[in-house]
Amino acid sequence: MKTQQIDVSATIEEATRLLEKETEISPALRSIFKLLIMLVKVFADRNSLNSRNSSKPPSSDPNREKKKKPGGQKGHTGKTLFRIDDPDEVEEIKIDRRTLPKGQYKDMGYEARQVFDVIVSRNVTEYRVQILQDQDGTRFVAPFPKGITRPAQYGTNTKVNAVYMSQYQLIPYERIISKAKWIFR
Repeated sequence: MKTQQIDVSATIEEATRLLEKETEISPALRSIFKLLIMLVKVFADRNSLNSRNSSKPPSSDPNREKKKKPGGQKGHTGKTLFRIDDPDEVEEIKIDRRTLPKGQYKDMGYEARQVFDVIVSRNVTEYRVQILQDQDGTRFVAPFPKGITRPAQYGTNTKVNAVYMSQYQLIPYERIISKAKWIFR
């Protein structure tokens, strides 16, 4: 293995061979040198890991050849969010004239930016079925729409979103139920 044009393996082998030849070193000092050689091996091995000889991703290779520049490539048709003509809300932000230097100013219009956001809100539909009673006292009740079986229940969209959150977003069932109870209280 080579690190910055230094053959680390050959250098370690040479140091180990010289250490074995040396007879006038105390056993404690010999142990320290062996420990230092082992640490150099460990650090050199760790430093030489790349995407070809380990499970590291190619992006972590220090001198990798970058084939593409970051961002959209030439010829790629970009996609962006476009402004709309009729926003739901318009919030005007005025300049605090107290922060301006003294003088006369004329209004030159405005600069606008739009923020698109999704607002989740509760929508409760109450179904009222007509009840008729004939002269004999017999009551006739119009049928509720299919699936409306309880005095209060979650709608189809809520159920679909709960399934989506639990199956595709992997949010625990108890967390979904507690959020639904909080939204619909």
